[in-house]
This record gives sequence, C-alpha cells and structure tokens, in this order.
Amino acid sequence: MSDKKALVLSSGGVDSTTLLALACRDHGNENVVALSIFYGQKHKKEIEAAEKTAAYYKTEHIIMDLSAVFKYSDCSLLIGSDKEIPKESYAEQLKKTEGAPVSTYVPFRNGLFLSAAASAALSKGCSVLMYGAHSDDAAGNAYPDCSEEFVSAMDKAVYLGSGGQLTILAPFAGKTKSDVVAMGKKLDVPYEITWSCYEGGEEPCRTCATCRDRRAAFLANGIDLY
Repeated sequence: MSDKKALVLSSGGVDSTTLLALACRDHGNENVVALSIFYGQKHKKEIEAAEKTAAYYKTEHIIMDLSAVFKYSDCSLLIGSDKEIPKESYAEQLKKTEGAPVSTYVPFRNGLFLSAAASAALSKGCSVLMYGAHSDDAAGNAYPDCSEEFVSAMDKAVYLGSGGQLTILAPFAGKTKSDVVAMGKKLDVPYEITWSCYEGGEEPCRTCATCRDRRAAFLANGIDLY
C-alpha cells in the first residue's frame, strides 16, 4: 500500500466508484480525498450518490460548484437547456453527428474538472489525481475528453504546471466499461448505491445512453442491476 495521498474525481457512477475502491485499496481510505463537481446538471442524483459512496469508503469528500463556467452552454444535460436528453445509444447518436461529440458532451468539461481537481489535490497534499475515463466513452469521439490522448496531454500539463508534484492516473483509459465492472466486482464495489442515469427520476430511465452502457456492462459480468 502506497503512503501517497490521492484525490479521486467522483461522480457517484460506476467508473468513479470503482476508481474510489481502487484508490482506497492502494492508498488506504485515510489517504484518499473524493472530489465531486456540480456543473449545472439538471439533477443532483450524481452528487447524492457520490456522498453515499464517499461515506461507504470513509473518505474525505469535497463538493465543488463550477456551474457558472457552463452557463453559456446549450448541452442537453444542463439546467439552462430545453433540449431533450437522447434516448438512444452513443453509436446511434454518432451516426447523426458526423463525427462530432454527442449532445450530452459538456464543452471541455473534463479539462476543467481535471484543472480544478489538480488545484484541490495540491492544496490537500495529494501527489496523484485519479480519473475514471474509459475507452467506451472515448469511442467514436462521443466524449473526446475521455481519450487516452487527452489524458496523456492533461497529465503532462498538470505535471509541468505543478512543478512535478502531481500526476494524473487514469487506469481505465484503455479499458471498456465491462472491464471496469469486472474489476469492481473483484473489489466488491457497492454498485447498488451508484447512479449513472442522465435523468433525475426516482428510478433510472433505462433508455439514455449511459443507462444502456451501464446495463450492458453489468450483464456482461453477471450482475442484474440498472
């Protein structure tokens, strides 16, 4: 177990909660800080789930509000947009965008998240910033700020900008969501308290792209959850 402190970007979803479990295993929960970010999304289910997962793993939990940065965006996930959240897979959406990011792409969101998280990590004495991007989200340019190339570029920028004090670790960048769940299953991640749906209802909508991906990853690993 490493004695380095780690900050984990935590959305309360499948990938970041698996990452939180991994961080606690490798660093000890007393050396892990979970950071959740409100960015103006239409519901707070993600933040509520992140609070539950941080409590489960007994880690420090910070919530940061960056919603003002995105107030000019018409992304369908955000409060200021009247666009409907698509009820189809990312692959189906990408056929309509001609290679451009999907409508649920929040403009450079993960670039901003990683920059803000880097500042928080340094302030908290962390030397590792953990980010749960995986290859399925990057596929087809749906979310270009989840690609391995993007992660590598941000890691270099953060390392240089911090004077070599901080690095980004994205262990899932070359893996699928099913791979992530397989790892989480071994770590006994409490997926029942996580939230992935883009909608904010009492139950997941089961039809948005992230619900579809979550369900498929669970089924591939013999887990019957949404």
